Amino acid sequence: MSITLAAPARNSALAAWLVVAWFGAVLTAAAAGVFVTSSGVPPVAIGVAAAGPPLAVAGALAYSASFRAWARSLDLRFLTMLQMWRVAGFVFLAFWAVDALPAGFALPAGIGDLIVGLTAPFVAVFMIGRGPAARIAYIGWTIFGILDLITAVTLGILHSDSPLGLLAHGSDTTVVTHLPLSLIPAFGVPLTLAIHAITLVNVAGSTQFKPR
Repeated sequence: MSITLAAPARNSALAAWLVVAWFGAVLTAAAAGVFVTSSGVPPVAIGVAAAGPPLAVAGALAYSASFRAWARSLDLRFLTMLQMWRVAGFVFLAFWAVDALPAGFALPAGIGDLIVGLTAPFVAVFMIGRGPAARIAYIGWTIFGILDLITAVTLGILHSDSPLGLLAHGSDTTVVTHLPLSLIPAFGVPLTLAIHAITLVNVAGSTQFKPR
């Protein structure tokens, strides 16, 4: 039994250290101005930072049986509670209130994050461990969380001061490319998308939604 449990524990510890190292790398890059773009230049660096890691995790989940097995060994309630950090999305609303971010980006991004972050503990407590209907509702909540992040990134680009900023009129999302806000799209968003992907695989192999 101890040998069986040792591998997932080691893998989880390794994953935690990788996340810490990842955060350090993103923070260093942000402090060096890597994510800051000049007027009229697409936000390529921050786009790669946001999309690269979750795509890598999705690929690992699709092609690595051992990675899928590790994902299914994780505690689903813990994975769900991690989404509570998204209450930090209120910062977008705060910046919008002082005209530092456009409403077309800040409102859907901020409100969506708040919905997911505030409901995460209730989803963890009242859905997991219930029946098939709760399983469907949980998957729906997870998909909403994923779509919220994708929508926020898309709107951030469309409101950027670049050729892709088709919706940028007046204020834009330039402030999001600077510290401290740049940590959200460059680290918070990809980490959260990765967690959502791991969660879906976890749910697919979970028995925690069977009727008691």
